[in-house]
Amino acid sequence: MTDDLETRLRAAIHAEADAVDHAAPHRGAADTSLPTIRSRVRTVRRRRRVLAAAAAVAVVVAGIATLPRLGDDPADVDTFGPAGEDQTTTPTTAPPSSSATTADTTGGTTTTTPPDEDEGAAPDAIDPTGPDVLGDGFQPLWPFPTRASAAEWQQTYRDGGQQPWHLDAEQTALSFTTGFLGFTEIDQVTSSDVRPTEAWIGVGYTDPGGGEPSTAAVIHLLRWDTSESSPWEVVGTRDTTLRLETPDYATTARSPMTVGGYITGVDESVRVQVRQASTSGPLGETPEGVAAGGEDAPWETTVAFSGATDPAVTVVAWSGGHVQEVEIFAITGLRSPTR
Repeated sequence: MTDDLETRLRAAIHAEADAVDHAAPHRGAADTSLPTIRSRVRTVRRRRRVLAAAAAVAVVVAGIATLPRLGDDPADVDTFGPAGEDQTTTPTTAPPSSSATTADTTGGTTTTTPPDEDEGAAPDAIDPTGPDVLGDGFQPLWPFPTRASAAEWQQTYRDGGQQPWHLDAEQTALSFTTGFLGFTEIDQVTSSDVRPTEAWIGVGYTDPGGGEPSTAAVIHLLRWDTSESSPWEVVGTRDTTLRLETPDYATTARSPMTVGGYITGVDESVRVQVRQASTSGPLGETPEGVAAGGEDAPWETTVAFSGATDPAVTVVAWSGGHVQEVEIFAITGLRSPTR
């Protein structure tokens, strides 16, 4: 735009000079004198200087017109520092505030993440007021006779970490066998199937003469609920070689009581006891063993008991005598006659 304006001004100056030079001869012969010519030259020079000044002013005005107006985007304005150094203004960004505030780089907005609503919430716990059964009617045989006692232990464990073995299904099965039942020779785990709320633990012994461990029973355990610190509870056994089928599981115990089932073996002698979790000794037992033997051979005996106060009682049948006193056993759970 500036180059075009300057070109037009120069053309106008030359045209004016030519007009003066060509028009002069038509004014008469006297105009050809030396003084007259000098006067014309001075006049032309003055006009050229005026036109040149006007052209300079026009160039300055055009340059000013191209400068940005105040209020335009400051990021497009260049400022010049000492020695003509180009210093481009860069917009600054505020630093992030707290760790809970994050910038959304896709949309350019800032979002605040709320605190975790579950943080500090009380964990799930056993309801002590619920019924004294587990799962679909399983009887609590050991170590906790009631739901309230299981909930009490859970709270003491959460407060101080007491008796953590209640959270170990294998240890609970072994303690039930060697401690509660008194079968001290059955002192090792032979198999383990532990799931979040249910477990089957094989317990057994090693033949004193050597060889592989023998399984005496597979103990069935359940957790009292799904909370993380819910303890394991023995509820029965998975019977194979020795089966205890009478009385039916979860029926009410009556004294005297007929107990029976099936066994596979040679020269077996089956004995029976009735126990409850809150009592160290048996509530009743058979005075002597019942002889049995063969393939899936039936056996039956009668046992009297007294003193049952827990919600459930444990009936245990066992046999042995070949390599040690107890080699195989089975249990069932009955409701207490006081319920």
